[in-house]
Amino acid sequence: MCGRTACSLAADNLRRACAYRDRRGRQRQPEWVRQERYQPSYNKGPQSSGPVLLSRRHLQQDADSSERVLMDMRWGLVPSWFKQDNPSKLQFNTSNCRSDTMLSKSSYKGALLKGKRCVVLADGFYEWQQQSGGKQPYFIYFPQSKDAMETEGDEEWKGWRLLTMAGIFDCWEPPGGGEMLYTYTIITVDASKDVSFIHHRMPAILDGDEAIRKWLDFAEVPTQEAVKLIQPTENIVFHPVSTFVNNIRNNTPECVAAIELGAKKEVKATPSNKGMLGWLKKSQESSPQKKENDLPKWTSQFIQSPSPKKTSADVLQQWLGKQGQPPAKKHKA
Repeated sequence: MCGRTACSLAADNLRRACAYRDRRGRQRQPEWVRQERYQPSYNKGPQSSGPVLLSRRHLQQDADSSERVLMDMRWGLVPSWFKQDNPSKLQFNTSNCRSDTMLSKSSYKGALLKGKRCVVLADGFYEWQQQSGGKQPYFIYFPQSKDAMETEGDEEWKGWRLLTMAGIFDCWEPPGGGEMLYTYTIITVDASKDVSFIHHRMPAILDGDEAIRKWLDFAEVPTQEAVKLIQPTENIVFHPVSTFVNNIRNNTPECVAAIELGAKKEVKATPSNKGMLGWLKKSQESSPQKKENDLPKWTSQFIQSPSPKKTSADVLQQWLGKQGQPPAKKHKA
């Protein structure tokens, strides 16, 4: 499943990180729609809003369907056919949509067959591993280039590679009239082998711009073809994080900071953690977190994972260029 994400990039950097080539091969950046509503966060949950990519044609009928726009939508799909006057009266959870039922459940089928496909953007997502002493959270994301670095202005984005998750969106209009409400759900699939020890489900991740293009371009790629993209991926890495992230009100870089398992002690700042926190802060022009000196100090007890097949703190460390360690490698079965 996918019940918590992080998306910490400022609006301008998020746009640069989503650069793509249109049908003519031109390098483009998606335009924002209602940019002022977007709020970066290290701890997003259902019913909060988050950034998604969609085809411009959904908003402008004569637009090229390969053109993309960025839009802030509420997480938790409200079907267009919902008749109540308040979307919070929806009696079932629509934050996730199982791939095996998305073409049969009425909440998603209509929107999907109408081509309302979107890409949900995040730095990564959190998942909790059930253990005898409680749940251990992990942060899961794309492998990052060891040469990644934040760039300025209109230069090509070389910073954090965003996780791109397949989603379905819909637009609900209040029965009595009023502003249209755009909402989305994240499609989930069986977990890939490397992360199945954490949880048996994971979001459907679109790996690469060609997969993103096919998922978004509903005018050129029919539903029956697009759903073939919905598969588990092995191209992800992860590391354990503090239970600090468990509380949705905690919204600071510590949510994504790597920790060592098996240590019954206060988590102390390390050079790699400091480097990661520093980059995350600098990556935003307007950030949701407090100054470093104001950040809460957090402690937790961590239980040794029975079979951690891999962690990826080294990927972050190498990417930040603070310790010069090689990136985490995936273990082949």
